[in-house]
Amino acid sequence: MKLKNYYIIDFDSTFTQVEALDELARISLEKYADKEEIYKKIEDYTNLAMEGKLSFSESLTKRVQLLEATDEHLKQLIKRLKKKVSSSFSRNAAFFKKHADEVLIVSGGFKEFITPVVSRFHIKKENIYANTFVTDENGKIIDYDHNNPLSKEGGKVILMKEMNLKGNLYGIGDGYSDFQLRESGLIKKFFAFTENIARDSIVSKADHVTPSFDEFLYVNNLPRAISYPKNRILCLAIGDVPTETIAMLKKDGFSIRHKQEFEEKYVADAGMVILANGEKIEPKKLIRANKLKTIGYLGNAKNKFDLQICTQKGIVVFDDQKNNPRNANFITKRVIDFMNKGTTHLSVNFPNLQLPAITKSHRLIHIHKNMPGIMAKINTIFAKHNINIVGQFLMTNPAVGYAITDIDAAYDKQLLKSLKKIEHTIKFRVLY
Repeated sequence: MKLKNYYIIDFDSTFTQVEALDELARISLEKYADKEEIYKKIEDYTNLAMEGKLSFSESLTKRVQLLEATDEHLKQLIKRLKKKVSSSFSRNAAFFKKHADEVLIVSGGFKEFITPVVSRFHIKKENIYANTFVTDENGKIIDYDHNNPLSKEGGKVILMKEMNLKGNLYGIGDGYSDFQLRESGLIKKFFAFTENIARDSIVSKADHVTPSFDEFLYVNNLPRAISYPKNRILCLAIGDVPTETIAMLKKDGFSIRHKQEFEEKYVADAGMVILANGEKIEPKKLIRANKLKTIGYLGNAKNKFDLQICTQKGIVVFDDQKNNPRNANFITKRVIDFMNKGTTHLSVNFPNLQLPAITKSHRLIHIHKNMPGIMAKINTIFAKHNINIVGQFLMTNPAVGYAITDIDAAYDKQLLKSLKKIEHTIKFRVLY
């Protein structure tokens, strides 16, 4: 009999981008003259516990005592947290709906603010395990339930032992209490979640580091919103690239390396390149950059690298021929839109195509030499595999054809293999 899988997910800095008690402090202490000093104390107690340097129970007690929070403050916090759900969790809402019976939120936080946030993702209330506040007759938070196992040191271990779940348990979190589940042997694997914060003391102990929930779903072969995690796509920023450009790429989830030149060791693996104005790429490196999908040039790319090679290899190039001062954002956005949606609008070497994002479907990109009959071959393969086409777009220039097809979510892997084998194919990928 196949064992059931359970996904044990932390809340603070995992399901959400922030530590909820820290946010509650900022709300409740807003009018206090010494608020910054108190904020700092609360954040310090949070980090010490997450790094395993202070017992969780001691940290929790000290933080709650400093809050000065009420029911009204909790309402404000919930509104804020709903806007702070981690991006990769938000885009994979369908996973939670499909696996509602297997997903458990296990947190040292509090049900009063966790339940309203995660319930929107079809996570069952009975699968939410967290602490609870104690309030006085005026609605002021004065304490918490000390009998709850999650209020104690090693609380997650205590709780999971009591639950005695039978199956394969996977833990996802950012802190020491999450690692303790792995240390105790209660879970099969611990995934250190680093989309919001990476704690070196936790990352070093993890079975796998997952910079996004997409990565977790990918390595476990689970249904996901995008086919390939963006954290696995290497983006090289070369030369004097503005910090705001790098920040945009990091925020979107790409793996960034900022270098002064296109180093040989990255040629084979780079999926994206951002070049500062004045930088060049040698033809021999372009020819061997087989994973490279797009180049964003922060200036005029003329004579800086061979556009013909880029076109022949299916590398979409964006540049700013007028050297606009805003190109740090403008060109970067073009590159991100291409990676996320397949949009080639304002490319200097590809047919220009603006595309909407499509939900509940997969987008397939097929770049090929501009030869007669390619689209007929593509659609013959779709028909052979009984694929329902939601939308299809084709643009060409004298050198290449750029075909985008949105299909229903269900398809077999042989479909992809067949599309890649079409004669004159230059590049093919599943976008999401």
